[in-house]
Amino acid sequence: MSDELKRGLEGVLVAESALSHVDGEIGKLVYRGYDIEDLARGASYEEVLYLLWNGELPSRAELDEFADNLAAERAVDDDVLDAVTMMADAGESPMAALRTATSMLSAYEPEADAEPEDLDATLRKGRRITAKIPTVLAAFERVRQGEEPVEPDPELSHAGNFLYMLTGAEPDDVSEETFDMALTLHADHGLNASTFTSIVIGSTMADIYSCVTGGIGALSGSLHGGANQDVMEMLHEVDASDKDPVQWAKDTREAGGRIPGFGHRVYKVKDPRAKILEEKLRDLSESSGDTKWLDYTTAIEEYLTDEGLVEKGIAPNVDFYSGSVYDHLGIPMDMYTPIFAMSRAGGWIAHTMEYQEDNRLIRPRARYTGPENAEFVPIDER
Repeated sequence: MSDELKRGLEGVLVAESALSHVDGEIGKLVYRGYDIEDLARGASYEEVLYLLWNGELPSRAELDEFADNLAAERAVDDDVLDAVTMMADAGESPMAALRTATSMLSAYEPEADAEPEDLDATLRKGRRITAKIPTVLAAFERVRQGEEPVEPDPELSHAGNFLYMLTGAEPDDVSEETFDMALTLHADHGLNASTFTSIVIGSTMADIYSCVTGGIGALSGSLHGGANQDVMEMLHEVDASDKDPVQWAKDTREAGGRIPGFGHRVYKVKDPRAKILEEKLRDLSESSGDTKWLDYTTAIEEYLTDEGLVEKGIAPNVDFYSGSVYDHLGIPMDMYTPIFAMSRAGGWIAHTMEYQEDNRLIRPRARYTGPENAEFVPIDER
């Protein structure tokens, strides 16, 4: 066995997966062989969930049944909503509230006694988690705004229902389509940190609630989730300055700062998800008549491209445009990463189940660097 240290598990193969593949050299992302652009433009988030969980795209009848079953699980127990209200009133962050509420959902799981080896039961549990996370998040945000939570509407799509519960009004077609696409684009992305966390937990044969809760915890870190919020904060900073966006970016770089939303651990060219969200940002900007964020982001991207960053493999990632899209949809900045979790839960569940089908406990080693042959001295003699 090699003793070569691979910090961050860089380049280490730890599993095989048929779920998603990222080709960072050419900027390509596929789910089960389907190009992300085809899925984002042609399939609903419910279709993508079905694909990830069942291995193939559904027929119309299969999709209708799947969507109905998912919608039927949206309601959340009053005890959980009371806890969400308490956390909102206490000023808890949305990601921490989501982590706690998701863990609490297991107390009301009708198949709580089913073992993780029962993958059919695990999938049903995963469906309940996926259905309820939007309800939890929307309720949390409304309580923060001093408003009553809105009950889910089973007649609306997964994306449309969340926007309805968040705002109290049914979204227009452009908003619903855009948000649905955003959910699809974030549903899975290989063995990223939060997905790997879910798999590690699952490899102990822990239940799926533990796996998803762990994924949320991993996503909450600033080096994984949160970059879209950083981009939005940057745009507000540009807007509050007396500078045009290009001058602001130049000054920031000269001062040793970095531009959020540029660069990715895998992609060496522009993230394919960023290309799609840029288009949707254009649609939303044209629809609303407000092109400010679009103007800022495209100007900064053009400047950094001209500066040669893209040639060096530092290109726009999905976060560079997703924050602006969410802002146009009326979503608060600190809800961006929870929405990421809302989407990615489908991928966490799929990967955990896939790994548990041929499970092996994940147990890496660490190179010991501590002292040797330390002499123990009884406490009264120290």
